[in-house]
Amino acid sequence: MKLGMNIRNWGPTATPEFLSKCAKSADNSTLDSIWLNDHLGLPEKFDNVYGIPSDMGDIIDPLGVSNFLAGITQRIRFGTGVLVIPYRPALVTCKLVASIQVLSGGRFLLGVGPGYLAEEFTALGVPKTKRGEITDATLKFFREASEKTLHTLNGQDFLVRPKLALPPIYVGGKAEIAIPRALKYGNGWQPAAGETPAALKTAMETWNNPDRGESFKKLDIVMMKTLPLEDRNAAIDILSEYKEAGVTEFVHTQGYESTNHYDEVVHLIDTEMRTSIR
Repeated sequence: MKLGMNIRNWGPTATPEFLSKCAKSADNSTLDSIWLNDHLGLPEKFDNVYGIPSDMGDIIDPLGVSNFLAGITQRIRFGTGVLVIPYRPALVTCKLVASIQVLSGGRFLLGVGPGYLAEEFTALGVPKTKRGEITDATLKFFREASEKTLHTLNGQDFLVRPKLALPPIYVGGKAEIAIPRALKYGNGWQPAAGETPAALKTAMETWNNPDRGESFKKLDIVMMKTLPLEDRNAAIDILSEYKEAGVTEFVHTQGYESTNHYDEVVHLIDTEMRTSIR
């Protein structure tokens, strides 16, 4: 099981200096990946049933940060957990992802989702009811853009270059929607943080098993969750349970107050936690 960590592209830690030091700390470790969040912003007042931190509204675009990471790191992979696909036009998103892939040498990881915050859809003028349809159409276009450069877009023959080096695509969301979408367009599933190991096993047995015939394929599972690092034994037990459940990459998420704090957490994940699951 691979191990990763979040890197906050929002709030007071989202500065060039802070991001650079944190990214280089991860790059100099043996961690496998670092992951970014996506929002366009937050309304001044809204029913925050999802518990979104208020400073997450002060967010740097994850694709922009990914280009930044491509230029300052050498080894580590980096991705979105998740990129909200309906927020950006398919052609523009494809161009941005293709650019990141070129600049990073193919190290980008594309976690995707349809979005959930109604106020963001309203601000964009995009019907929330169309989010699934838009997500499917965009992922379909990504597949096509990785296979050919000439496309007919809105009646216009158009060359999309450089050709997209398709990154791994991990579909976020509820199993009954995300897993079928991943089987059709992606490489894996990115469950919600609250999904238990038992729930993951049940979901994969229900929605992706060999008995489903042609629709079956081996899917990765990228689990983003906060480990109780203050209790090493509990953290190790959680990692072991998720590994046993079939998780292929576990991403520890947490806040941090300084670059030294981030470095300490990276070191802990990279040593004690990694050793525990070998």
